[in-house]
Amino acid sequence: MDTSAERAVEVTNANGSGPFVIVCDHASNRIPERYGDMGLSAIERVSHIAWDPGALAVSRALSELTDAPLVASMVSRLVIDCNRDLDAPDLIWTLSEATRIEANEGLSETERAYRIEHFHRPFHDAIDAVLDARRDAGRETVLVCMHSFTPIYLGVARPWPIGLIHAHDSRLTVALGAALLAESPSLNIGWNEPYAALNGVTLTLEKHGDARGLPATMIEIRNDELLEAEGVALWAGRIERGLEAARLALAGAEAV
Repeated sequence: MDTSAERAVEVTNANGSGPFVIVCDHASNRIPERYGDMGLSAIERVSHIAWDPGALAVSRALSELTDAPLVASMVSRLVIDCNRDLDAPDLIWTLSEATRIEANEGLSETERAYRIEHFHRPFHDAIDAVLDARRDAGRETVLVCMHSFTPIYLGVARPWPIGLIHAHDSRLTVALGAALLAESPSLNIGWNEPYAALNGVTLTLEKHGDARGLPATMIEIRNDELLEAEGVALWAGRIERGLEAARLALAGAEAV
């Protein structure tokens, strides 16, 4: 039975000296043994409904490029979505795109509380621990939330290879977009696409970025861009350069 916090979250390079902290909410499609296969097929369990394919790979590459701590959830969002408020209706999905999650229907309050305590809370506690340590050490910190998205959702094609999302503070997101476009003028950026804060998808961004007054952004990469190692490396490099340019731009603006 997988119940330990160690299996709920993975923290890599916790003492990284770079300015960025990377968080990956939907890094894994792992379903703890106690839940079996949740009534889902093998194909469904590896599809985008269970996790963000490629997001962990690009997060790890970005962590290495920037010497950044990386905090990643190691439990499928079908068990509990770590990027949702505890009172959100989709904290525990019963329908994901067109797939019914029967194992999540009619959950008892005891089971709901169990999932929060063993999977959701440890993830956010781990982020807080990394951020608290950096604050206490006086380190500059920029929060980056990494995701991927499916190219077609409910039959609708999504044309953007990358989406940039902000919650209350848009400064880093806007600066990052400007930096990416300066390098690749034809890049089709989805601004607050394929989701926006009003869709309830910015818990991690708000809880650990905005609430602490940290520059923060949420990055969504279309997952067909991350199928091969070359694509992962390409996007990690683009994002690293964009984030560094955005960070310096914000620092310059604050100094004026």
